[in-house]
Amino acid sequence: MPPRMLSERPDDEIIAASKEDPQLFVEIFDRHGRAIHSYVVRRAGSQVADDLISDIWLQSFRSRERYNRGCADARPWLYGIAKNVLRAHWRVHHGAETAALEPPPHDVWADVDDRIDAGDRAAMVKRALGELEPDDREVLLLVAWEELTPTQAASVLGIPAGTARWRLHRARAHLRWRLVEGIGEPALGRSRSYG
Repeated sequence: MPPRMLSERPDDEIIAASKEDPQLFVEIFDRHGRAIHSYVVRRAGSQVADDLISDIWLQSFRSRERYNRGCADARPWLYGIAKNVLRAHWRVHHGAETAALEPPPHDVWADVDDRIDAGDRAAMVKRALGELEPDDREVLLLVAWEELTPTQAASVLGIPAGTARWRLHRARAHLRWRLVEGIGEPALGRSRSYG
């Protein structure tokens, strides 16, 4: 059977139409399923992602009545739902304090270490990302990995767009300083003193 062709309609139109014809919501899954799954894998590992992905899509389907009709791209909305499902999972399995501070108990690099052929550079990137404040790192990962704009990342995180841009700027400045300059010891630690 040949792959199903996706329509050219924007996500908001498909979601609105799915209120009358629920089967249309499958196209949102077809468009964004891989990206949402990858988002969860990078934050919690393959096993947790496989366990949670159906909850994420079920919540998305159930909340489609509240979708903002003016947002043509559903990815920020879907990432926000995925973030909330992940946070609830961590709260249940790792306690509320873990979920509030640093949700991912999973080493997000463990699944990709074997595929990175950059030697010491991979370790430097991992250390540099680990030095970032969790809020700054989350904006950076949404923009770099998920290919969202800073405004879309702000929507996912429920923060003002200017705050997201500032966090992204701080994260990029720190990474640039650590990786481009190649400085061995961070002058900028985990405190908010960097940037």
